Amino acid sequence: MAEFPTHPDHVTPAWLSGVLADEVSDVRWVPIGTGQVGDSVRFTFRDAGGSERSLAAKFPAADQTSRATAATFGLYTKEVGFYDDIAAHLGVRIPKVHFSAVSDDGSDFILLFEDLGPARGGDQIAGCSLADAEAAIRQGAAIHAPSWHNDAVLELEWVAPKAEMSAQVRALYPQAQAIWRQRYADSLEQEFMEICEGVAAAAETLFDGVPEPVCVVHGDFRLDNMLFDIRGGAEPIAVLDWQTVTLGNPMTDIGYFMGCGIGDELRKAHERELLDLYRAEMAACGVSLSHDDIWDDYRRGAIHGITTAVFSAAFVERTERGDANFLSMARGACALALAHDSLGAL
Repeated sequence: MAEFPTHPDHVTPAWLSGVLADEVSDVRWVPIGTGQVGDSVRFTFRDAGGSERSLAAKFPAADQTSRATAATFGLYTKEVGFYDDIAAHLGVRIPKVHFSAVSDDGSDFILLFEDLGPARGGDQIAGCSLADAEAAIRQGAAIHAPSWHNDAVLELEWVAPKAEMSAQVRALYPQAQAIWRQRYADSLEQEFMEICEGVAAAAETLFDGVPEPVCVVHGDFRLDNMLFDIRGGAEPIAVLDWQTVTLGNPMTDIGYFMGCGIGDELRKAHERELLDLYRAEMAACGVSLSHDDIWDDYRRGAIHGITTAVFSAAFVERTERGDANFLSMARGACALALAHDSLGAL
């Protein structure tokens, strides 16, 4: 049994009073967000002065399949570790954490943090405006530039990609692709399914070893993990859901976002503009990159979108929105991969 609340019902006025060093009462909660690997809620309560306040929190997924996947791949441990050990080194806007804990086996955790609402949640299926895409790209640079060859972050053993984890994904990927094929063969365009099959065929190479640790990589840098116009428009954006944080190449995030994140039409219209914005933001932080420096890594970054969609669909709870979400991710990522021969970039 964990020594901290692992479900919203377990957060009592007494526990919350201890965390906040304030006498609170009338604690209530409602679910928020659409995550499939963790369950997020908003708590409202009254403080000692009688004022109503709110906080957000994240707990393990109620679904046992999603929860087991999270424990196997250390997702809860990574997210707590990010807030504890990495966040202070970066420039990205994230919620302030009031309490965090994770069990030794990684199956239970809690994050209690500031409520950034009212805000507009990013929607993977609906897509976004150019202004939203630009805000996200700036946040990408705010992750990558401060951690660029930064030993204080790169020497953290727990966040470094593990060869044994890559081997586990490599072993499971054929099963994931088989589930993907059986489930979505009639929904995903044939040319995109062929790209997915090509990625699966290259899995031995794709998941062989670990990437060079250049900087911190979010790993799931897409709209559903972003909040826009936070605090009623006082700030433009915040980035959430750090369960897949790792070390690697920054273009894994940018190729992923531009492919499975924003939709093919927006990408085609503004691809060079957004990549130039990213390079300018990195340069402003002291990291100079030419278009040629990033191009091939950007092409490969699209493949991360494909593998994330395929693997996640197979090993988390299946829902109607999840199906639409994974298909949206795959369509955008496959379109980028097809446009720029991402398989050839391998």
